[in-house]
Amino acid sequence: MAIEHRRVVIVLALIAAFMVFVDGTIVHLTLAQLASHLDASRAELEWAVNAYTLSFAAVMLGAGAITDTLGAKRAFVAGLLVFTIASAACAAAPTMGVLNAARLVQGVGAALLLPSALVLATAAAPDEHARNRLVGRWSAAGGVGMAAGPLLGGALVAVADWRTVFGVNVLIGVPAAIWSVRSMPAVPRGERRLDVAGMATATLLIGGLVFALIEAPAQGLSSAPVVTAAVLAVAGLAGFILTVRASRAPLLPPGLYADRAFVATAAQGALFNFAFYGLLFAMSLMLQQGRGLGALASGLLFLPLTGLIAVANLCAARLARRFGRPAVLGAAQAVLVVTFLLVAWAGTAPALWPLALALVPAGFASGLLVPTMTSQAIAAVGPALHGAASAAFNTSRQVGGAVGIAVFGPLLGTVQGRLQDGFVVCVLVGAAAVAAGLLLTPLTRERIRTAAALKEPARA
Repeated sequence: MAIEHRRVVIVLALIAAFMVFVDGTIVHLTLAQLASHLDASRAELEWAVNAYTLSFAAVMLGAGAITDTLGAKRAFVAGLLVFTIASAACAAAPTMGVLNAARLVQGVGAALLLPSALVLATAAAPDEHARNRLVGRWSAAGGVGMAAGPLLGGALVAVADWRTVFGVNVLIGVPAAIWSVRSMPAVPRGERRLDVAGMATATLLIGGLVFALIEAPAQGLSSAPVVTAAVLAVAGLAGFILTVRASRAPLLPPGLYADRAFVATAAQGALFNFAFYGLLFAMSLMLQQGRGLGALASGLLFLPLTGLIAVANLCAARLARRFGRPAVLGAAQAVLVVTFLLVAWAGTAPALWPLALALVPAGFASGLLVPTMTSQAIAAVGPALHGAASAAFNTSRQVGGAVGIAVFGPLLGTVQGRLQDGFVVCVLVGAAAVAAGLLLTPLTRERIRTAAALKEPARA
């Protein structure tokens, strides 16, 4: 691949990683304005975040096979176009229903973008050393996007309004799509088969479960939509199990979910995202609706949490090599449990500085956990299952985050004067979830220690 083409591919891959991850956190700072501008209910606000997460998780499970089927360049361009068009629809949405439907489509575009960008970036590397360096840059771009999301969202809402948060994607996406069509070289397709039935049943399972959790508080457990969603989730689970057993190329190979170490790690990832993304949702509404802060001030308060993630990403590999992944995971989760308790206490303080200070160790511990868990999930299985393990682990994290928001929404409450009390409850539940993940660490300790080599964690 020519040097000029390599540069094009690398820049586009970094842009894609930034766009995908920034959209996972940027929307949190629009929630208060969405509630007033579009008269959104708490359930509709939850969907504004979860619609993106759900479709992202469902499609991500088969994203590697989709990339191989379409070809990396086609998958990248398709994902970028879908993401950009859906962003434009979000920016122009007249109602919450239209916005949330567009967010659902946006998540599909993101799931197509992420793996295809990584394939293109690694294909552009001339050797193994350059490939590892490119993967690190790509992962760091995603980490920067995740960290910048709340601050960027708060600034855009403060300067203009919530529509600009989605409009920025259009300004970046259109020239990026034109550039990729004209200048991006093609990459040979892989030979993996696409398990359409597996993706369909997984989507049914994930969507039905989260719909029931979000809508149950407002509509009631016995309401027809909630019962229907629960039935569809059960049917999706049954169908997914049958599909995995019958397919020649299942989304989750039997050797993957039969591995105790991998299952424990995937559960840890889901529990962490449950707590972390639930905290982002609850804190955004508590600061803006409960304490009456503006979007920009709220975004600045997120910096100790999200900003330290990027810093810890740079330290994760070194610490894992020195102390071992299980030790880093155990220590980081223990710190996170304690700091969640401090965040709960700080949430009741009249001043904001205790909350800002408590979020510093929470952000650093979170930044250690994500890349270390990712490496642990991959190391728990053989090389033939690395791709499937990565996709399944990331899907479990996305589902955990979606469930966290669905659970934290009703726990937070809707009465403005009591949002601080609800916030404390949410954070305590998050601490319990991380503590449950901490208890799972010994289940993977022996298998990880006997791994052939201690691999460097990928930043996230």
